[in-house]
Amino acid sequence: MVCALLAMGVLGALGLWLAKANTLPGDSFGSVLAATMLMALGAPASVQGSAGFIASGSAGVAAMPLSLSLAGALVAGYAFLRPLRRRADQNGQDRQDRQAAVQGRELLGRVLLTAALWAGAVALLAWAARHSFVVSTGNSITDQITGALGASPTVGFRVDFGSAIGYGLLWLAVVLLLAFAVSRAAPLPARLLRIQGAVRPPVSAMVVLLVGYVLVALVAGVVTAVVHGPARDTFAVILLALPNLAWLAFGLGLGATWHGHLNATIGLPMPKVLSEVLRSAGTQDRTVSLGTLAQQDGRVWWLPVLAGLALLCCGIAMGRTGGRTTAWRHAVGLGLTTALTMLLVGLLTRVSAAYGLSLLGVGGTGGISGLLGNLIGGTGIPKALTGSVTLIPDLLRGVLLGALWGALAGVIGGWIGAHLRRNPARPPVSAP
Repeated sequence: MVCALLAMGVLGALGLWLAKANTLPGDSFGSVLAATMLMALGAPASVQGSAGFIASGSAGVAAMPLSLSLAGALVAGYAFLRPLRRRADQNGQDRQDRQAAVQGRELLGRVLLTAALWAGAVALLAWAARHSFVVSTGNSITDQITGALGASPTVGFRVDFGSAIGYGLLWLAVVLLLAFAVSRAAPLPARLLRIQGAVRPPVSAMVVLLVGYVLVALVAGVVTAVVHGPARDTFAVILLALPNLAWLAFGLGLGATWHGHLNATIGLPMPKVLSEVLRSAGTQDRTVSLGTLAQQDGRVWWLPVLAGLALLCCGIAMGRTGGRTTAWRHAVGLGLTTALTMLLVGLLTRVSAAYGLSLLGVGGTGGISGLLGNLIGGTGIPKALTGSVTLIPDLLRGVLLGALWGALAGVIGGWIGAHLRRNPARPPVSAP
């Protein structure tokens, strides 16, 4: 699990450095990195500010940098299963024996030990993700006056210990469940082998789909950074929040919708077409859908085509490896899996931030340094005090559409896959 934290830390440090979070005062980069890693596990961050007896304020940021989450999940799943596979390979002769070589008590013990160590690591991160610093108003005279009055504007951020450990353990449980469900050679007790055999084809197909979306988005992001720029900001988004945008595109392609608003100056990484739809003068929510996005950029109509082809490929892969499974079973399996995937995508892509805060340094002058400086009228600091951004999914609509699209792809793809399995391509017969 140390490898998982290391992968998240390296990726987060590079992303935050590209986002210029290292310019925050008070040598707070390490604390910002720890808070970002905890947010990647789902824990929200809170920000408190004060200007002595003159003013005080608070804010919160709830958004997951999913690039860190995905990297940590891939490394954690591999690191947990590798020693179990090695031991099973030593004890078993064939594949069935190797899978059943681990007993239930032993597996439960390893899971509990891993969870305890992980909780301790998360607690250390929560302790490190606490920092406060004095914010300069941009005017030396004002700084001297406020300092003499004991009213220097200060800002501090923290992640609650309880929520950090709770979300961290929930993240670990989901990662381990997916690792056992997807892995073809995962060592499991004999009782769980039948369950894994039923859930592995649709779950593994959906995991490949989500990772494939991220890879496509990575290529598009690199091309955008090289051709259009600005390269530094684009690569910061790639290293911090690429799956957020990729999986949002998948959901929109299936017809799901989100609603929210964006006002004032918020430094969360967001494409221009999405920010134009969400932007409003007040807090009135706007709907994010294919129709509203197409008013800004007509190329979004390719999203349903991409989503449909991706799901059809999942159905075909299940049909080719599903043995004598009937088409309706493929439809049920892929429909349920797609519905659960849309539920997960909706929960992971939720965004809620307030008071014009940038996401732990991602953004410009309207970030953390502007939270409390405006309360005392400091010069050289943005005047917009309040601002918020929200992006909330319509979960019921997304789940229902995911089930419908998945079932349809399961029927068609299962029929095509079964046909390909019955009629494999024959190698050419060489002449005698």
